[in-house]
Amino acid sequence: MSDLPIFTYQTRLRVSPEITKVLDQCGSVYGHAQRSLFARIAAGESATKIKSEFSKEHGLTARQFNAMRIELDGKIASIRERRKGLISEAQQRIKKLATRIKKLSINPDAKSSKSGVKFGLPEKKTNRLFDLHQKKRRLAMLQSRLSMMQADDASDVMRLCFGSKKLFHAQFDLEANQYTDHAEWRLDWEASRSSQLFVLGSKDELSGNQSCQATVDADGSLTLRLRTPDALGQYTIITGVYFAYGHSEIIAALNSSQRIKAKTTSGKSIGKEIVKLTGTALSYRFVRDEKSWRVFVSVQAPAIAITSNAALGAIGIDTNADHLALAETDRFGNLVQARRIDTPTYGKSTDQAKAILGDAAVMIAARAKALGKPVVIESLDFAKKKAELQKTDRRYARMLSSFACNKTASSIKAACFRAGVEVIEVNPAYTSVIGAVNHARVLGISAHQGAAFAIARRGLGLSERPTVPAGLVPVRNGGHVTFELPARNRSKHVWSFWSGVRTRLKAAHVEHYRSGVKMPAPLSPEMRTLSATRSSTVRSRSANRQDNCSPGVLGDVPW
Repeated sequence: MSDLPIFTYQTRLRVSPEITKVLDQCGSVYGHAQRSLFARIAAGESATKIKSEFSKEHGLTARQFNAMRIELDGKIASIRERRKGLISEAQQRIKKLATRIKKLSINPDAKSSKSGVKFGLPEKKTNRLFDLHQKKRRLAMLQSRLSMMQADDASDVMRLCFGSKKLFHAQFDLEANQYTDHAEWRLDWEASRSSQLFVLGSKDELSGNQSCQATVDADGSLTLRLRTPDALGQYTIITGVYFAYGHSEIIAALNSSQRIKAKTTSGKSIGKEIVKLTGTALSYRFVRDEKSWRVFVSVQAPAIAITSNAALGAIGIDTNADHLALAETDRFGNLVQARRIDTPTYGKSTDQAKAILGDAAVMIAARAKALGKPVVIESLDFAKKKAELQKTDRRYARMLSSFACNKTASSIKAACFRAGVEVIEVNPAYTSVIGAVNHARVLGISAHQGAAFAIARRGLGLSERPTVPAGLVPVRNGGHVTFELPARNRSKHVWSFWSGVRTRLKAAHVEHYRSGVKMPAPLSPEMRTLSATRSSTVRSRSANRQDNCSPGVLGDVPW
């Protein structure tokens, strides 16, 4: 399989009511056949063995059956992969809930110490016995759900709801979901289950697709010749198709189709010269929404020459909840520039979040292309991190939950590919700690920009040894925390040292948090000079020492 990315472009079809009716019928036939095929596969039947009989029963061509089977294989693979994450998440929740129940069970008759004062209302104490009862109910439900998922995983049972679970459950509360009766809901349910049609392409077929062939008209628009199921006739012609984005790429893919001479590699006629088609595959997906039908075209991107060179330096990127931190280095690994690109995706719709991240990715790719430097990003396992949401702080958990976690990386890769910029992925281990301790205060940049600098240096294969005698890390209120670095054991990997640094840094942050309110006011320049932190219980050597400089020096230092 080629490593080249596949780009998908979409447009809305402007067709007559007659064509719309045909597409509706195609979606109905395709949806019914797909559900039937899934039921038979889930029952243990082989899709290869039933292909001929199933295609004849539903009036499908062999190519239409293959498209349906490949789409189902993708959905089944997605269910298997996601189920592992759901099991891990349920186990984490059960573990945390069991700990909470154990604490409540010590003295269930006592009143809860949590205050209920909100919005000026009087204090309201809750009964621990009631809390304990609700926690146990929740634990029982989670354990039941976990047992069912584990049983499905062991027996490889597939559960797939065509039409979405949300719409299915809407029938049980019609009034709340704005339905007058069950018949009205049933219309929406049937429409949702027959709202898509997938047409698989291949590079050895005319125009990249046997079942949906596109031709370029004189005005530059496309005409689609769609092969419909046997019960609806042979073909449907859709004219005037134009893509606002990617139209030229689609035309280039259509024009790449050509006939070449080749020799057979199997069968009785091995070595016989034949003429065959080759080009670029184009796959089509027709989707009906609230307005009308849309068409999505997926096409493999052509190879683009890489113009960036790591010998010139690199641009490192650190992904955060509301922004991207960038750090540019020269060829020696020295910092050239650090900046921040805001990406406020929290509270935004999916399309808005994609637009924000896409604009940021294009900006990064343009900068990298102008400098001729590669982009270095972290290779993050968000599936594992999502399973540990209960252990993370609120801001980080919100980042993992509020937008597609891989969207940032995929947007940067796509933008850099189009610009001919190399993307280097590195192990994210300890980059935040290295950036905070080694680079942040020394270079006068934020901890996130320091992490981006550490990522860029790792992409260039440069040293990650400690460069400071003691840990001094900036915090949000304008001050910093200090702590003693662990001893360096040179017989072990340097990451062993940074593991110890991370442990001590966490302890220092906890003590800083305990010393005042959650978000203390920024310290004045005089306070920064007189004391590194507020009162703390830390009693390690070299901690909380005064800076050896006059009181007016630190006013302009940006930590």
